[in-house]
Amino acid sequence: MGDQIIDTTQDRSRYLRENKIERQTENRPMDLLKQLFAPEDFKGLSRDQLPDLARQIRERIIQVVSKNGGHLASSLGAVELTLAIHYVFDLPKDTLIWDVGHQAYAHKLVTGRNQQFDTLRQYKGISGFSKIKENPCDGFTVGHSSTSISAGLGISCAKYLNRDDSHVISVIGDGSMTAGLAYEGLNQAGDLKRKLIVILNDNDMSISPNVGALSSYLSRTFSAKYLQTLRNQFGAFLKSLPKIGEDIYQIAKRSEESFKTFVTPGMLFEAFNFDYFGPINGHNLDHLIDILDNIKNAADSPVLLHVTTVKGKGYEPAEKNPVYFHGVGSFAVDTGKANGSAGKVPTYTQVFGDQMVKLAHNHPELVAVTAAMPEGTGLLDFCEQFPDRFFDVGIAEQHAVTFSAGLAVKGIRPVVTIYSTFLQRAYDQILHDVCIDAHPVVFALDRGGVVGEDGPTHHGLFDFAYLRPMPNMTVMAPMDENELARMLTTAVQHDGPIALRYPRGRATGVPVTDPALPLEIGKAKVLCDGKDLLIIAIGTGVQQALKARDILAAEGIFATVINARFVKPLDKALLLAKAAEFKKIVTVEEHVLAGGFGSAVLELFMDHGVTDRHVKRIGIDDCFVEHGPQDVLRNAYQLDADAVAAAARELHGNR
Repeated sequence: MGDQIIDTTQDRSRYLRENKIERQTENRPMDLLKQLFAPEDFKGLSRDQLPDLARQIRERIIQVVSKNGGHLASSLGAVELTLAIHYVFDLPKDTLIWDVGHQAYAHKLVTGRNQQFDTLRQYKGISGFSKIKENPCDGFTVGHSSTSISAGLGISCAKYLNRDDSHVISVIGDGSMTAGLAYEGLNQAGDLKRKLIVILNDNDMSISPNVGALSSYLSRTFSAKYLQTLRNQFGAFLKSLPKIGEDIYQIAKRSEESFKTFVTPGMLFEAFNFDYFGPINGHNLDHLIDILDNIKNAADSPVLLHVTTVKGKGYEPAEKNPVYFHGVGSFAVDTGKANGSAGKVPTYTQVFGDQMVKLAHNHPELVAVTAAMPEGTGLLDFCEQFPDRFFDVGIAEQHAVTFSAGLAVKGIRPVVTIYSTFLQRAYDQILHDVCIDAHPVVFALDRGGVVGEDGPTHHGLFDFAYLRPMPNMTVMAPMDENELARMLTTAVQHDGPIALRYPRGRATGVPVTDPALPLEIGKAKVLCDGKDLLIIAIGTGVQQALKARDILAAEGIFATVINARFVKPLDKALLLAKAAEFKKIVTVEEHVLAGGFGSAVLELFMDHGVTDRHVKRIGIDDCFVEHGPQDVLRNAYQLDADAVAAAARELHGNR
C-alpha cells in the first residue's frame, strides 16, 4: 500500500455485487460504515443517519486501535466534527488539513479506507496520520504540530492564483496553539485576508450548558450570510460619512466586539483580523453543520470557528484518562487495560526519568525542560518531586532551547528533554543561542533511531547529522540502560553543550549501577576481540553488532567490536590504532548514513591518511523510513544483526 493512492472504485463495485445493501430494520441498524467507499457515498446520507454513523465509527476505531495501538482519545473526540466537515464541504475539491493528524481516524474511515483500516500503522498499511500520497482527500502530509494554518494559507493563496474558489479548512487542536508557528500563520492570514477557515478543536475547555447554548446560538446567528452582508454594508456606509465616518465605524466595531466577547473568548483571533465564532459544542452535529454551512457560504476572508470537544468521547476509559489514551498500545476493550505484561525490564525513558530524580537530589542547579511531553519523556516523577525546577513550555521547542540557554547563563543546569524528531524544529536556537557561547545545556533526545508505527515524521534518524557539525557540541549514544544513566551523569557535569540520544522501548535488562559514574568524554570501549575484522558501533547498533559477532563466530569469523559511545568527539587514538590492525571495518548506526556516525569515522580515517581500508557502513540510505514495528523496520532497512553479519561476511570474503 505504502505511498500509493488508494483506489476505492473497485472496492465499491465488488461490495455492491457481493452484498445487497442492508435496509434499516427496527432491530438491526444499517451498517453505514461499510458502504462508504468515497466522499460521494457519504454525501448520500441524511442528517438523521449521522449519529448512528458516528457510533459505528467510534466502535471501529476502538476495535482497531485496541489491536494496533494508536492515537485513540483525540480521534474519538473529533468524530462529529469530522462528519460535519465532510457533510458541508466537498472533498477533495475543498482542501481539509488536520494539524498533527492525531484526530484523523474518522476522516480516514469516511474517505474510503474502512477496508484498509485494520492495517492502520502496520508495515505497508495505512498511516496513522493524514498523507497526501495515501488518499486525495488528505490535503497535507502531517505528523508534527502546528503546521495546519501555515499550510492552509499557502494552499489558499495557491488556489487564489489558480482562480480556484474552493475552500481550505485547517483543523488545529488547542495544544497545537501553544506553538509560535500557528501564530505566524494567523498573522499572515489576517494580513492577506485570503479565504481560509480555521477550526480550533478545543478539548480542554469546559463551558457551562447555559453559556454554551447561548454561545452556540450567537455563533450560528452571527455567521449567517445575510448578517455578514449587512455588517459589511453598514460598515461601508459608516465609512462613507464625511469627516466622522471612520471614527463612527471604529466605535461601532468596538461595541460589537465588546458584546461578542462578553460571551465568547474571540478577542485574540479578531486581533489577527479573523472573524471569530464560538465556542460551540463539537459533538452537536446539527449545530456544527449549521454553522459550517453558514461559514462556507459567507466566508471570503479568514474565519476561526472555536469548537469544544471531549477527548476519548464515547469510550469511558479514554474519557477518564485521555492522557494515557492519547497514544496507546494494544489494550482490552472491555477494561481499557494494556495487553500483555510490562515485565521487569524498564524502558529507556523510565531509566532516564529515574536517573533525573536521583541526580536532582545532589545537584540543586539541575532543572528539567520539556515541550508538552512530561509523560512521554519520563519526567512526571521529577515534576512531582521538584515542581519549581520543572518547566513545560508547551509545543514550543524553539523557545525551550533559548529559554534553557538563558537559565544556563545564570548557573542553572537545564536538561532539555525532547523527542529527537521534534528537536529538529529548534536547530537554529541550538546553534546560535547555545553553541556559540558554549552554554552548558544538556539535550536528552528520547526516541532516537527507529521509533515504529508513527512513521517518517517521528523516526529520530537525523540527530547525529544535525548536531555533529555544531562547534562546542558533544554527542553521545548509550548501548544499554546502564550506559544511559552514566551518560546523563556525564552530561550534567559537563561544562558545555552536550546531547545524548536513546531509543524508544524496553531496555536490555542490565542492572543500573548506583551511583552511575560519569564517563570520560570521547572514550570508546573495546567489548570483545577478534582477529578477522573490526565492527565499530554506536547506540542501539552496539547490541546488533554483538549479536552479529556471535553469528559470525559460529561460522569461524571472529570480529573485534568497539562501543564508540561518542559520535563527537570520536576516540581518535583507539579508532586509529584499531584501523592499523584491520583492513576490513564495519560501522553500525541506527541513523541516516549521510552525515552520521559512519561518515564521522570515514572523515577521521581520511584526515589521518588511513585510505586503504575496506569500510562498510550500516545505516539508513537516502530515504524516509515508513511506519511499522521497530523490529520489522530494522530488518526491512537492514539495520539488524543479520544485516551486520552479512556485511561483515561479504567483507571477509573479499580477501
